[in-house]
Amino acid sequence: MPTVSFLLHPKRPESRRYFLKSQEELQRLGIKALEIEGTTLVGDEELVVSLGGDGTMLRAVDLSLGRGLPVLGVNLGNLGYLTEIEPYEIVSSVISFFEGSYYEDRRMTLLCKVEKVLGEGEPDRYFALNEVVVERERSGHVVRVDVEIDGDLFIRYAADGVIVATPTGSTAYSLSARGPILAPTLDALVLTPITPHMLFDRAIVLDQNSEVGLRLSDGPEASVMVDGRVVASLSTGDCVTCERSTTYARLVRYQPRQFHSILKSKFGLDSKAGL
Repeated sequence: MPTVSFLLHPKRPESRRYFLKSQEELQRLGIKALEIEGTTLVGDEELVVSLGGDGTMLRAVDLSLGRGLPVLGVNLGNLGYLTEIEPYEIVSSVISFFEGSYYEDRRMTLLCKVEKVLGEGEPDRYFALNEVVVERERSGHVVRVDVEIDGDLFIRYAADGVIVATPTGSTAYSLSARGPILAPTLDALVLTPITPHMLFDRAIVLDQNSEVGLRLSDGPEASVMVDGRVVASLSTGDCVTCERSTTYARLVRYQPRQFHSILKSKFGLDSKAGL
């Protein structure tokens, strides 16, 4: 039996209502629909459906990457960059997926390795669709981060933090830190300092094959965030290495999405502005 799993927004009660309604209709049509509980996939699903917003989508993608599963985003709030359909379209969209009437939007992801000076064994590994951030743990302090590009020291930032983002993540935290907007279909890395306390305060777009190391030098400890989740704490000498992953996120699409149109809607841009 075709199987689809649903990841629900934990604080949006309507997500459960939509799930239960869709589950009943899908199972009547011969499609098994199950809820993802915790951080473990159901096991035999062929599609993951995210019920929430872009944050829920990031969690769904993180769960799906290990098995290379496609993810369909259902928008429950404001227009999202990643979500695709509205709640009333869930059943018809799942049916279309199993009929093969869809296409995939492949998005680059980052492989992040956290290496501790005092650690033992292999470094911890994480995948990110949006960004990896090394950020101060306490307000009132800056962190000092040595940025290494392909093994060579590039710069030592004194800043609130440093972001390594994908093109998809260029419209997230990196954008709020004055980083550039990249088309999500590109393969590249964006290096963006957060409130740098120095003259060189610009973001940099790097080649997709670059390896970026963020090594904490002297000073206070820092946190490592992957797609908004705190995954580790860094002390002096610890390093986070970011590079393009060979695994792509597979986002399910049904209609062509013009990126500039999404930007216009998201930011309330007027095409006649400035004329």
